[in-house]
Amino acid sequence: MKKRQVAITLGIMCLLLTVAISVQVRTMNSANSTVSKTLADNDLRDQVLKMKEKFDNTSNDFINAQKELEKVRQVATKDDETAETKERELTENNMILGNTDVTGEGVEIILADAVNISSSLSASEQIIHYGDIQDVVNELRNAGAEAIEVNGQRIVNTSAITCEGNIIKINGERIGSPFTIKAIGSKELLYGALERAGSILDWIREAGNIATVTKEDSITINRFPGVISHEYLHEAR
Repeated sequence: MKKRQVAITLGIMCLLLTVAISVQVRTMNSANSTVSKTLADNDLRDQVLKMKEKFDNTSNDFINAQKELEKVRQVATKDDETAETKERELTENNMILGNTDVTGEGVEIILADAVNISSSLSASEQIIHYGDIQDVVNELRNAGAEAIEVNGQRIVNTSAITCEGNIIKINGERIGSPFTIKAIGSKELLYGALERAGSILDWIREAGNIATVTKEDSITINRFPGVISHEYLHEAR
């Protein structure tokens, strides 16, 4: 009888010990998983920070190189009428291409999602989409805008306005509502194109979204922050 009790007692102890070991192993695995995930997140964050630092340094080097090149050009074209003419042409081309900061009269447009939500419209209709921004940019171009910027992003011939899920990107950078669009050109022509009957802004307002336009005597638009490169474009000979 005593042997049976001893066997039962040992069996219960073994069972409890097995459960305890199982719980400890699971706890350790969970802890190791958390630590591994934390280490992976930290490693990813470090890589992003290093890439950003590298990009910032390269961008600064490019800007400094442009400034040094400008100094060399000024010295080379001094007292040379032909060279000065070429320098003016180069400066104008750089302004058009987006390689320099520019200023002039124009308009400023503010686009923002609807504040007062209407039950008669879908939620999708009451937010600004990337297509709305594209349409406004195209309207400005058709009206003769010479330089355009959206939320600090200069629009150049290689710029892309894209949508990834609910995220809008320009030149690869995330932007969000409200959207401030600046355009340099004839403020009267630009304003008239945007405020005409049936314009893109009318469509945006009909959905309850915010769309305002103001004429400005002086607008400053910054240079394109990246490097404009052409992979397939070559001079015709």
